[in-house]
Amino acid sequence: MNSSVASFKPDATGQAPKQMQLVVDGANGYGNEAELGRAIKEAGVPREKLYVVTKASKPAAGRDLAEDLAASLEKLGLEYVDLYLIHQPFFADGDPALLQQKWAEMEAIRASGRARSIGVSNFLQEHLEVVLQAATVPPALNQIEYHPYLQHGGDLLAFHRERAIALSAYAPLTAVTRARPGPLDDVYPPLAKKYGVTEGEVALRWVLDQGIIAITTSSNEERLRQYVTRLPSIKLTPAEVNLIAGKGRLKHYRGFWKHIYKEADHS
Repeated sequence: MNSSVASFKPDATGQAPKQMQLVVDGANGYGNEAELGRAIKEAGVPREKLYVVTKASKPAAGRDLAEDLAASLEKLGLEYVDLYLIHQPFFADGDPALLQQKWAEMEAIRASGRARSIGVSNFLQEHLEVVLQAATVPPALNQIEYHPYLQHGGDLLAFHRERAIALSAYAPLTAVTRARPGPLDDVYPPLAKKYGVTEGEVALRWVLDQGIIAITTSSNEERLRQYVTRLPSIKLTPAEVNLIAGKGRLKHYRGFWKHIYKEADHS
């Protein structure tokens, strides 16, 4: 593999990442599961030291998700994954019954032991509400694009907290990497100087200080180790968290699923 994935979890108070987990993140839609399987085998890391995530990218009405997972496990060379996600809700094309059917299949997968936890990705509140209406086991986690320039409105975080659904942010460094120039260009540098860290670490800290899991990738493993060393030593003040959020709302940028959402859609 030419890049590594780091997952940083806030502690119970949302103050500090406990650790960087060795995360293997795949999806049948990425076409990377066979490569990941080879890498897992060659690395020789004990299975219990890995946290393996994969996703069902294109659920189909006539195919049980258990079949998708079985194919994924064969490519990965594993008997189970730690977390299995429905990659996106758009396959249902607005049909709530289909969304609920697929979640029932996910619950059966969890009961079988082939996925330790089950969740979703790229679901908005409206999609989660449909799932929760019929769910016996609620999603453990929702993985979404989240950064200051895409905050999804003020209610989404509260909705997750009230229902004990963990929120995981992918592309948390967008304001530093992809979306420049922007209104945060003058905010990150003084904060980075104040705390003796990089602007990227400030961006990750902003996510963590809201009680959100931060996921980032890098081909530079030293950079990931640096995150592990330095992120626990800093914490933004509530005023700084609010400053970044407020400045972030002055610009809208979506890096993924642009073909689904209209340009002005901030959801």
